[in-house]
Amino acid sequence: MLLKKLEEMSHRYEEVTELIQDSQLIKDQKRYKDVMREHSHLSAVMEAYAEYKEILQGIEDAKILITEEEDHDMKEMAREELRELEEKQPVLEDKIKMLLIPPDPLEEKNIIMEIRSGTGGDEASLFAADLFRMYTRYADMKGWKYEIMDTSESEVGGYKSISFSVNGKYVYGSMRYESGVHRVQRVPETEAQGRVQTSAVTVAVLPEAEETDIEIRPEDVRVDVMRAGGPGGQCVNTTDSAVRLTHIPTGLVVIQQDQKSQLKNKEKAFRVLRARLFDLEESKKNAERAAARKSMVGSGDRSERIRTYNFPQNRVTDHRINLTLYKLDQFVQGYMDEMIDALCIYAKEEQLKEANSAN
Repeated sequence: MLLKKLEEMSHRYEEVTELIQDSQLIKDQKRYKDVMREHSHLSAVMEAYAEYKEILQGIEDAKILITEEEDHDMKEMAREELRELEEKQPVLEDKIKMLLIPPDPLEEKNIIMEIRSGTGGDEASLFAADLFRMYTRYADMKGWKYEIMDTSESEVGGYKSISFSVNGKYVYGSMRYESGVHRVQRVPETEAQGRVQTSAVTVAVLPEAEETDIEIRPEDVRVDVMRAGGPGGQCVNTTDSAVRLTHIPTGLVVIQQDQKSQLKNKEKAFRVLRARLFDLEESKKNAERAAARKSMVGSGDRSERIRTYNFPQNRVTDHRINLTLYKLDQFVQGYMDEMIDALCIYAKEEQLKEANSAN
């Protein structure tokens, strides 16, 4: 069954390889991206397929040697080689099965992250700032670029909310499972009695949409301009630079006031609106798919508690995959790969189970 599937993909690889050499393809940018993505995926599968064929051929050759060879030492060498190849075979088969899962085109997209303080007052706003630092340090380690879109600071130096874009390679593919409620347990700086307090922060990860992904008709958006305000109603500037967009069909509202330029605020506001509308469309598709199956790594619902950060125990726990790491001090410094990789692998394994049960 696996060999038949790989042979089919081999034929498709030849077709796609031929297709990318067509000079007309690049004129259709959307199709060009889709074809190049498929070629990249198939190339990885073909590399593993070549290795798999070598192992199968090696197993067959070793069995023939064991049966037909009269020299005792040669037989022993063949038996040893057979053992090694038979150990490698199931490992490679598992790898190939994972590779056979088609890549999600969203994985390559940049993102807009929104962090909002929830229950816990000032302590929640301070933790929102901690999460922002954690994610931007992780972005630095990955060589990604980030840009603050909008902030609302609290009086204690944290964030009531902060949104920022992250650009780079496979950003959404890595960060998509960060959406949800992040709970923190620690002794707040303001707590004189040394009691542990539980607070919560909500994180949303939106794939950043291109103009070709989502159409926003000018007549569907009401644009209002106003003066930007800071904490406590303090005026940030004296010009009408803040922009509020209201998307009439959905009721979505985006306010952007970080820049002194009204034009820049408007541009950023449309980026956020486009991402939210795209996310809304994707959420509908996911809801339709989830109606027929169990969700893989949680629902991505903003109200779902996904992770707990326990500072007294130096522990971070992801509740969706029951993974606990006793190195929270490193985790909040941006060393998140172990957790993020585990989530991505778990999601792929669930996809694989689902594909197998469907066949």
